[in-house]
This record gives sequence, structure tokens and C-alpha cells, in this order.
Amino acid sequence: QVQLVESGGGLVQAGGSLRLSCDFSGSISGINFMGWHRQAPGKERELVAGMTSGGNTNYLDSVKGRFTISRDNAKSTLYLQMNSLKPEDTAVYYCNVRAMFNRLNYWGPGTQVTVSS
Repeated sequence: QVQLVESGGGLVQAGGSLRLSCDFSGSISGINFMGWHRQAPGKERELVAGMTSGGNTNYLDSVKGRFTISRDNAKSTLYLQMNSLKPEDTAVYYCNVRAMFNRLNYWGPGTQVTVSS
């Protein structure tokens, strides 16, 4: 049974930083993509940062230069370092892992990030 669990969310003032973690439990073979998505109230879920199995990364334009996605293979953990946070970054952040050429798609339950002005 594969489970993804996010942690590290919370309330922070604008300009502050948070680091989100996503821990994998269970065995996931053939990972081809890992990413962080977010969904703000009344808005659609959007991809914030992604990483392929080859290490290539991509970011939502509005977070480039502020957010960094990384992975610790030894700990089976995915991270999202978020700096210079803005109120518009407020959302529930979800960890996503796709495997076996996207035939398997796993999601965490989400963690709330709230940035106050």
C-alpha cells in the first residue's frame, strides 16, 4: 500500500519561508515524475514544481526563483523549499508521484500553507 504524506505547512508572514516534505511509504517502482501541486479556494489545482526521474525540474512561472523542488532518495522524501512567500501562495499543497509511464498516480492528502500580508 503506497501512501504519501505531506508535512511542513503552516501560517507564515509574507516574505517568510517554509519547507514542505512528502514522505513515501510503501514501494513505488518506475517513478517517472514527482511534483507539488496547489489549490487555492475557488481555483483549479495547478502544478507548482515538478521533477522527472532524470532530475529535470520545471516550475510555475510565479514561483520561479523562490521555490525549489528536491528529493532525498535515501529517505524517500520529496521536498519543496518555499522562500519569499506571498499571500497569493496561500493554498493547500499536494504531493504527487506518477509511475510506470503515468499509469500509476499517487496523491497525498495535502497540507495547508497560509501566507499573511
